[in-house]
Order: sequence, then C-alpha cells, then structure tokens
Amino acid sequence: MAKRGAKSKELTIVGGSKPQKRKPRENDWTKAKEELFLTALGDTCNVTAAADAAGVSVSGAYKRRRKVAAFRAGWAEAIAAAYQRLELVMLDRALNGTEKIVVRKDGSEERMREYPNQIALHLLKMYRDSAVEAVEEPAEADIDEVRRRLFDKLQRLRKRISAQAHGE
Repeated sequence: MAKRGAKSKELTIVGGSKPQKRKPRENDWTKAKEELFLTALGDTCNVTAAADAAGVSVSGAYKRRRKVAAFRAGWAEAIAAAYQRLELVMLDRALNGTEKIVVRKDGSEERMREYPNQIALHLLKMYRDSAVEAVEEPAEADIDEVRRRLFDKLQRLRKRISAQAHGE
C-alpha cells in the first residue's frame, strides 16, 4: 500500500487498482513525524526515545527504515551526526578533564580536574593508523600502482578515441 502525506490534516493517496484519497490514520507516517523521529534519533542515538518523541512504534520505525530509502539515509545521517558529537564531547573530556568536587571528612570541599585516561587511550587507538598515514610518505609501491592504473586508463581512452575516429 503506497502512501503519501505531509501533515495529519492532509489527505493521503492510497495505492491499489484505483488510487483513492483518505485522511491519514493516527499511526501513519507523515513528514512531520519522520522529521521528529530523525531529529530525536540524532539527539539521543536511541530508537525507542526517537519513536516515543515522534509518536510511532519502534517496530514501525525499523520497518520504515527497511522499506524507504530516503528514511534509511536520514537515519544513517542522524546516527553519524550523533556519534560525531559524542566523539567531540569525549575528546574534550579527555583533553580538558571534568571538574570533580571532593568533600573531605571535615566537610570542606576541594575542586579538582579529573582526566579519564581510558577514554583518551581508546581515542588514541581508534585514530593511530589514520594519524600515522597523514604524516607518512606514500610507499614507492603505491606510487607505482597509481602510475600503472593511470597508464592503463590512458591506453583504454586512446583505443576508444581511435575507434570513434574510424567510425567503429
């Protein structure tokens, strides 16, 4: 059943042998519900919370992701953005620490910075290879491979141009 609709007060076109218009049902996906869901998913990285925010079921969200390519792409984009934000927060926390208040036995307080080494180590492991690649010179074998591929491509282009010039 193919559906289209933007707002809950608009009519929805229902597919079949003869398309008909009808008011969307409460559980139909609308553009507004989709936007709410994707925004909440990007904010929370939590499908259940996003479904609650949009007023849809979790299973309905997964079903829509399977069937609608644009929604699937929006879902992936929302998750990627959320993970990037999370990574930035964790990196900031590893570099700048977090303030911690220590209460002594006499009731006085002391503020100190706590640096989560585990997070820093994890981030270092994740990006070690890409950081090393960024400063390393390309290997001679890699350069030779690029040259060979360019040469092969030029040869194919020459053959194609020659064939077009001879009317083949």
